[in-house]
Amino acid sequence: MILERPNVINLRKLQSQLGGLRNRPDIDELSKMIKMFQLYQAGQKEISTKLENLDSEFQVNYDYNPIHHMESRMKDMQSLLQKAERKGYELTVESIEKNIFDIAGIRVITNYVDDIYKIEKMLTKQSDVTLLRRKDYVKHPKASGYRSLHIVVKVPVFQAEGPIDVPVEIQIRTVGMDMWASLEHKLRYKTNVDKKLVDQYGDQLQGYADELEKIERGMQDIHQNLI
Repeated sequence: MILERPNVINLRKLQSQLGGLRNRPDIDELSKMIKMFQLYQAGQKEISTKLENLDSEFQVNYDYNPIHHMESRMKDMQSLLQKAERKGYELTVESIEKNIFDIAGIRVITNYVDDIYKIEKMLTKQSDVTLLRRKDYVKHPKASGYRSLHIVVKVPVFQAEGPIDVPVEIQIRTVGMDMWASLEHKLRYKTNVDKKLVDQYGDQLQGYADELEKIERGMQDIHQNLI
């Protein structure tokens, strides 16, 4: 018995959401996109399960959980097609799969900085997980102060006709980094915030990012000396 079904897209609902697109895909292409969405959702679930299993194994072996919590998200179809159109890609499944890698995403929140790399190593060591892309904003933060490790991996999803490799974007960051990123996102992308406040608080947040990095490193040292 299926206790909880994931959200799925139906063709009628999707058509009603895409009125603002200049080059709206035809019915056949939209049907293919719905199937693609389901496939990526399955890929996201595969990676989530792997991460949960790795965290449980770590708990058994070391009496410690490196993962504080996880958040999964699927880019909704309207946002996906708007992004493709904005970047000049064809609004086809073939073009989207070739150029866009954040359709399925997982945010992994860790307790400490070192846990970020432990999780990455444990996941990418698995024989059916292949690393496609990697951007380390922890060791090389963005100018704003943003820190996080971004990786894209591919994992096979088993369908009726055989396995299909699906890319999944994973962002791995600490609790502190996540709190900072959430506030910075609210500041930068909330449209009714006065630009002067954006500049003022943006500089302030940049300074806090440096302070937070020092605090997290210090707390990690204490943690390591206690285990």
